Amino acid sequence: MPRSSRARAALSAGTAVLLAVAASACAQKSTATSSAASGSASSSCSNASLSLYKSGQLTVATDSPAYSPWFDNNDPSDGKGFESAVAYAVAGQLGFSKSQVKWVVEPFNSSYAPGAKNFDFDINEISITADRAKVVDFSTGYYTANQGIVVLDSSKYAGATSIAALKGAKIGVQVSTTSYDAVNNVIKPTQQPSVFNGTDDAANALKNKQVDAIITDLPTAFYLAGAQIDNSKVLGQFDYTGKVGDQEQFGLLLKKGSALTACVNQAVAALKSSGELQKITDQWLSQSVNAPTLG
Repeated sequence: MPRSSRARAALSAGTAVLLAVAASACAQKSTATSSAASGSASSSCSNASLSLYKSGQLTVATDSPAYSPWFDNNDPSDGKGFESAVAYAVAGQLGFSKSQVKWVVEPFNSSYAPGAKNFDFDINEISITADRAKVVDFSTGYYTANQGIVVLDSSKYAGATSIAALKGAKIGVQVSTTSYDAVNNVIKPTQQPSVFNGTDDAANALKNKQVDAIITDLPTAFYLAGAQIDNSKVLGQFDYTGKVGDQEQFGLLLKKGSALTACVNQAVAALKSSGELQKITDQWLSQSVNAPTLG
């Protein structure tokens, strides 16, 4: 679900993310897909035949700041970082060169609001949920995400080995994310969680010991612990799906009923079948650090 100081340093290999379920993969849940996700693409998905926000270009949105490991140095257009690389790979499948991709800013919390959009698709760790899919379209998932827990090394919760051990913790989380849902529905803390507009605000609260822990998607958790919050660590990870047997998925977000949705799904499927999506995942998200799974 998150949105932090997306002006950041690159993740070091020692703090990079091991994705236990890094299948393909934004939040958000596979409990819902876009209304067109199961439909077949049109006979032609070349850029000349696509219905676009602006003719001759593919307009792609994300939030600002845009931070690691999803993007690099707050510059989505450089092709570096997992979601930047995915966006350009999808664009290539649709017949667009890198110079034909134009980036625009769309705040995370407004991306899935109903109504017109000023982009063709948004890529911003947006989880697929049933409620969101009522008013926007989602592609099939391009990434599977667990939730990560970040604590200070000096915290009394630094040795916690279970979700139950966090019941009494003051937890910080970004508003309107599946991480927020996970706190309330999985951890169920005895104290009301502190809600922040962005991951950066939550990180600052942890630095200042206003909260005992923050919850965000696992790759972002590793970024925060490795590059932004001194003397902190990823305590562990846990799955939040809202439905037994499902896994939380990030999807590309499009306007409701978009004529482009089927072609975007076709592009994601091609990247999966060719192995390119897995290569992008391995390059930007899979390294050497494991986080214990807390039950």
